[in-house]
Amino acid sequence: MEWGAITKCIVEWYQQNKRILPWREEKNPYLVWVSEIMLQQTKIEAVKEYYARFIAELPTIADLAKVEEEKLLKLWEGLGYYNRARNLKKTAMQIETEYGGAIPTTWEQLKKLPGIGEYTAGAVASICFGEKVPAVDGNVLRVMARLTGSKKNILLTDTKKQVTALLTKIMPEEAGDFNEGLMELGETVCIPNGSPYCEICPLKTFCIAKAKGETMELPVREKNLCRKKEERTVFLLTKQGKIAIQKRKETGLLSGMYEFPNVLGKLEEKEINQLLETWKLKGKTIVRKGEKKHIFSHVEWHMFVYQIEVIKENTSFLWVDEEMLEKQYAMPTAFQKVRK
Repeated sequence: MEWGAITKCIVEWYQQNKRILPWREEKNPYLVWVSEIMLQQTKIEAVKEYYARFIAELPTIADLAKVEEEKLLKLWEGLGYYNRARNLKKTAMQIETEYGGAIPTTWEQLKKLPGIGEYTAGAVASICFGEKVPAVDGNVLRVMARLTGSKKNILLTDTKKQVTALLTKIMPEEAGDFNEGLMELGETVCIPNGSPYCEICPLKTFCIAKAKGETMELPVREKNLCRKKEERTVFLLTKQGKIAIQKRKETGLLSGMYEFPNVLGKLEEKEINQLLETWKLKGKTIVRKGEKKHIFSHVEWHMFVYQIEVIKENTSFLWVDEEMLEKQYAMPTAFQKVRK
């Protein structure tokens, strides 16, 4: 492969074609760091609104370090993977105490911080501080697999290590633009779903997958995942315009978030009435509202939803109106689906 020509091509293409994004306006390491954490598992267009709201409320590392967790989770509501938000705060606190409020400038230092892995450390170090280190995410793995015609499974750690080693060897002086260029290609041209836009790709003359007609077969992604399925009965308990919510445990899935009362299993009406008795509630009306499904990385919830108007409130739950639920309490997407 003509790596010198390829790296030059990527950098020049990026400089001429990069999208205007709020975190690219200045190479502020705080803004880049927050955006990169948000962009994990989430598309750019979806992130923009969350990012704008988050930065408006928490414009500096100091603000992030001292924000209350409930407000933090409310700002993060809808992005999922909530430990990312908690790790942001934990890291901000560490940066305040150990680095005087300034984000570390090297890949090695960044990687030691909570929630910052090799990719995020590489992105911040290269984009903001010019360190010649790669930032390898799914987009980069896809571009490199097609470019080199690799049949290796990109979900394997060894494959990622090999791509990282190769990129480290060929990294140009414009490391940040090179890394962002690879990511931008993967997001806008060498796309994952559907046919890539090979006719406008700056790497089309170098690409082995294009030459062999294998762009739809590559990259190889072989999952070895057995996802557990759970049935849950979810209750919308209402009383005079208020609805019952409760806080989840501080450990485990969706820890510390708010949810509608729910139990494992698919309950019948007789069992629902028995459960209401244990909650010291009496249902005035019980209406089945349908079913919802939500998929996490290792578990799939099948939710059977009932709306129940109760005769009196129960202090075991927190009873809130719609405005309070919207503004104050962070509720994960699984229960937002039920709410809608």
